[in-house]
Amino acid sequence: MDLTDLKTFEAVARLGSMNKAAVELNTVQSNVTARIRALEEDLGLALFERHARGVVTTPAGQRMMPFVGRIAKLVEDARAAARDDGAPSGTLMLGSLETTMALRLAPLLAEFATQWPQVRLVVSSGNTARLVREVVECKLDGAFVAGPVEHPEIEQTRVFTEALVLVASPAVSSLKELTKIPDLKTLVFQFGCSYRQRLEAFLHGRGLVVARPLEFGSLDAILSCVAAGVGVTLLPQGVVAQAAAAGKVSMHRLPAELARMQTLFIRRRDGYVSSALGAFLEMAQRVPRGKVKAA
Repeated sequence: MDLTDLKTFEAVARLGSMNKAAVELNTVQSNVTARIRALEEDLGLALFERHARGVVTTPAGQRMMPFVGRIAKLVEDARAAARDDGAPSGTLMLGSLETTMALRLAPLLAEFATQWPQVRLVVSSGNTARLVREVVECKLDGAFVAGPVEHPEIEQTRVFTEALVLVASPAVSSLKELTKIPDLKTLVFQFGCSYRQRLEAFLHGRGLVVARPLEFGSLDAILSCVAAGVGVTLLPQGVVAQAAAAGKVSMHRLPAELARMQTLFIRRRDGYVSSALGAFLEMAQRVPRGKVKAA
């Protein structure tokens, strides 16, 4: 078993096809087939079940999958540590909530890119559940997520405190009016979003029954639909302050236990802290952490 075998296994498992894996790995299908066969012989187990349309992982293959990313990351970390002379360089893969990116990160990312141009900074957005999973799977060096996060392989640092507000159309002047809205809808990010969970808890606590949530992939889409009166959402006040000031939406205070949310920076406990990641974390610690007061 070597790293190339494991990377080949991961590509086949993810794509469900020897041929597609060969294309992605820039090789021929016979090489992929030979590596998978050799790996299965080494383990004494079948990792895939073959069928007319491709392959699916066996239970043994499914149990093996979580280790592939970790092993590959350990090898990459070892190489990075050997080459790391203290000057930030290389690639830094980060993730963030879209709201955190919009509200907090632009100045930080711009400053980091200016100060350390040798670092290739790659930032992707997602919800908390997805970002935690990608950090655990070593697809990201770290990520900004909504707390709390409980995971034995995750180390977390509080970086911001946000004030959450319920956001509705300008026609809604108070939370009491929510009871008068027929077929009340919630506008949320995809499942796994912490804001979504808070919103559902708040509405349930007020005895409000809502229709099935409408899921969106972007912050702009959610705000546009809220402004049009499609439904309500829950977001950090700073993200919607400008739209509220322009009269496009209305913001409403939440109970204290639901209004405050911690934004955490998470990374794997056993992950190598490169000079690039260390420099980024040091810079992030200097960003003001104070919460924004709700209106």
